[in-house]
Amino acid sequence: MTGAQEVAPRSPTLDVDALLDDREVRVVVCTGAGGVGKTTTAAALALRAAERGRAVVVLTIDPARRLAQSLGLTELDNDPRPVEGVEGTGSLAAMMLDMKRTFDEFVEANADTERAATILANPFYQSLSSSFAGTQEYMAMEKLGQLRRRAGAEWDLIVVDTPPSRSALDFLDAPRRLGSFLDGRFIRLLAAPAKAGGRAYLRVISAGFGVFTSVLSKLLGAQVLTDVQTFVGSVDTLFGGFRERAEETYAMLQAPDTRFVVVAAPERDALREASYFVERLEADAMPLAGLVLNRVATTDAPDLDAATALAAATRLEAVGRPPVTAALLRIHADRVATLHRQRRLADRFTSAHRAVEVAVVPALARDVVDLEDLRAVGRHLATRD
Repeated sequence: MTGAQEVAPRSPTLDVDALLDDREVRVVVCTGAGGVGKTTTAAALALRAAERGRAVVVLTIDPARRLAQSLGLTELDNDPRPVEGVEGTGSLAAMMLDMKRTFDEFVEANADTERAATILANPFYQSLSSSFAGTQEYMAMEKLGQLRRRAGAEWDLIVVDTPPSRSALDFLDAPRRLGSFLDGRFIRLLAAPAKAGGRAYLRVISAGFGVFTSVLSKLLGAQVLTDVQTFVGSVDTLFGGFRERAEETYAMLQAPDTRFVVVAAPERDALREASYFVERLEADAMPLAGLVLNRVATTDAPDLDAATALAAATRLEAVGRPPVTAALLRIHADRVATLHRQRRLADRFTSAHRAVEVAVVPALARDVVDLEDLRAVGRHLATRD
């Protein structure tokens, strides 16, 4: 056991530089469970691609704003901001998804001024665009689509850091769920009074529907029901079907110029999520570049196993030798044990997915806080020995 690269010995190595240099690749999507380092990986890939000559924009959906700090920016917003200090001939811009602003921009771009103002002021719309389940993932897809349409003149590679969802699969599933909800029968039924002209419609509907709306009014409140009906009535012709838009963005992720990079830590839950995601990508014919195994333990003394180190520490403590040496031996033993545990977990993943290429990044001694730290992560990602 000589270091991080031996954690996943059964897998072919992911050639990160070949991926970033491939001009046919226009979108790289970094995904995985929460807390595994997607944001750092996305930023490191984007910076390395820029310094190898690509014109890159990186989109983060992480609310912790770590990406802005590591790129030397005071803040990120819904528009790309240039990153200073990029070496080489390429360029890098960075942005962070503003979920509500992206939704607002969509409304403003696709409605006349009066209708847009009505929609933006609607209480149901304000709730939907700010906190409704699946909206963040849907708007991430929408923003990716906007960037993809602008690609070419401004940049030739888009790197996406996916939302910190409970499950990695939420990024693929939530937009379709939200699209189905907003374009579904239930919402259309609620919109029926507005579409039919209010009182005239009420004279012809059945008593059963009256009971239905009465129950909904009691459950939701009459004002909430009215807000929903007004909202859906306003956007019915505007959006042209949320489900169709979700299908379009889904197809974009299946395009040959897109690549997915699944990010995982060498922990049971993270690798289980990674396995689910790899299987889902394969089932949906989405192009997988490979797996980044992040924060892998290393040791500077690979020939000293944990049992020998612990025995030596015990002997030193028994004869009253300085405690520092014994403490270091115990730390080494713990690190070796961690490395073996990670090796077993990685072996379980690679034995199930032998064709998945893997890049390994060791656990770093400090947090990633600037461009130089991101360069170091990028070098680890590109290491192939």
